[in-house]
Amino acid sequence: MTNRVLLNNVDHADLKAIVGYGPRFGDNINQALLLPTEFEDAQRDYPILLRRDQNGDFQAVALLGLDRDENLFLQDGEWRARYVPAVQQRGAFSIALRDADDGAAPKPMIHVDLDHPRISTTQGEPLFLPAGGNGPYLQHMIRVLGAIYDGLEIGKPMFSAFVELDLIAPVSIEIQLDDGASYDLPDFHTIDADQLAALTGTDLERMHQSGLLRAAQWVASSMGNIQRLVELKNAQRAASRAGECGPTP
Repeated sequence: MTNRVLLNNVDHADLKAIVGYGPRFGDNINQALLLPTEFEDAQRDYPILLRRDQNGDFQAVALLGLDRDENLFLQDGEWRARYVPAVQQRGAFSIALRDADDGAAPKPMIHVDLDHPRISTTQGEPLFLPAGGNGPYLQHMIRVLGAIYDGLEIGKPMFSAFVELDLIAPVSIEIQLDDGASYDLPDFHTIDADQLAALTGTDLERMHQSGLLRAAQWVASSMGNIQRLVELKNAQRAASRAGECGPTP
């Protein structure tokens, strides 16, 4: 259940947002939705994988863990990566379209979920300045929501282009850990690097001019980050085994 309302500096002058990350904020997830507008930042930390949603359409996700409800980047209240996916950064905030009074196109407006665990009146970063202007945290949220809004607009035509050019291919991800445990991650896709490299002529020009060529390259190159997940998982399991053994007498 949510209690989502239009944010304003009169009714919500005393609202604050609790910073940090943890399970109580919904950050213990092994995948996070990614929008095209964040591929460049995300590919430095995470494998960007493609999967089909419940409607059969492609979407991109950052792989964060190997087990259910596992985020290997979440440690001691911190998200230990250079970039946090926008859908996780946004927390209690969202955008909804509001009809304009003059008959113009609907305008995106910021809404806040008053029941979200990040929202408080006693602790955290204030959303508004004493004089009523937007505080630094809210300014950041506006940028995050803008990236999400723009990314949603770009996503569908981007995947349509990838499908048209036969760039999306299934990928088999099989992982073997140091202690012998293994993982097989099904139903994911990626960008076929060979098919991407084979683009020529009008197709290549169109991809380049639209910026989709770089997006496809970021998805393909991000697969190298799977090794980083393996390292984090090995370290986690080694620490768990050490804890079970207890201190050496």
